[in-house]
Amino acid sequence: MAAMSSDAHRPRALSLAQSTSDSLHLGNYLGALRQWVPMQDDFEAFYGIADLHALTLDQDPALRREQTLLGAAQLLAAGIDPQRSVVFIQSHVPEHTQLAWVLSCLTGFGQANRMTQFKDKAAKAGADAANVGLFTYPILMAADILLYQADKVPVGEDQRQHLELTRDLAVRFNARYGQTFTVPEPHIIAAVGKIQDLADPTAKMSKSAVSPAGLINLLDEPRVNVKKIKSAVTDSDRTITFDEVAKPGVSNLLTILSALTGTPVEQLVADFAGRGYGDLKGAVADAVSAFATPFRDRTLELLGERGELEAILADGAARARDVAAKTVADVYAKVGLLPAR
Repeated sequence: MAAMSSDAHRPRALSLAQSTSDSLHLGNYLGALRQWVPMQDDFEAFYGIADLHALTLDQDPALRREQTLLGAAQLLAAGIDPQRSVVFIQSHVPEHTQLAWVLSCLTGFGQANRMTQFKDKAAKAGADAANVGLFTYPILMAADILLYQADKVPVGEDQRQHLELTRDLAVRFNARYGQTFTVPEPHIIAAVGKIQDLADPTAKMSKSAVSPAGLINLLDEPRVNVKKIKSAVTDSDRTITFDEVAKPGVSNLLTILSALTGTPVEQLVADFAGRGYGDLKGAVADAVSAFATPFRDRTLELLGERGELEAILADGAARARDVAAKTVADVYAKVGLLPAR
């Protein structure tokens, strides 16, 4: 998510990642987190872990706390610099839920009920397992964005409907109470191509995959990921070309190698002319290890310095609240809530 700061020459970037697993996978990193790092050069950046959103899933509380810290450590290991960016935990900034309640009271039930992600997740979980938090999830997401006056929001296609809800709520509030929120626009992040499952290259790389064999977890031992890459599904042909329909496995390996090395796919195809799939898999394994090994080492180092990590997050929360508190104070005043003395 990206937002305008008080500095008219430097827009503000705001992005949150959920903390619902032990390790980021390669698709997470290449699809989102890698894009956050260079944004620190051009934006006043606010980055955080959306632990409140993670409450929609039933999970052991102790594990949830550990995964929140682990998520924050991985942000830093990926290159997010707490000296250049604000790094915080969503629940450490109570204004997120304060604004979410006001926006909930502005959202029609029918509009919330049309959110397709809720319908999809509720269908998978079953009616009795789906909770109200899952239903109101897009409203909390809207609060995350509007709280920081976001004018640009990086979103994938699956989040586009949630951004439209955010825009609707901003327009509705502004019309009723006067100009308060910036109406956000989608921010297009440079595409790296689809990162697919190694064992089933017709499916997206995901934690929900049927088999862990297709998932490159960045915190796994390097040898584990090398083995998975060497066992990646390809095809019976031996020609290395990029064709996502006819050769999805080979195309996926080329996409990963291109994303990690910065070499265009067309150049890689030319470089591997006359060579076999073993050569391609070896190059991908080397590229993944070259990135994932220092990433893993830095994450574990940060977890070993827990006091320092928690201090970074405390400082980030204080800096985030400097922005968030002003928005909530303005909103509370406009909707007629009596100020505390």
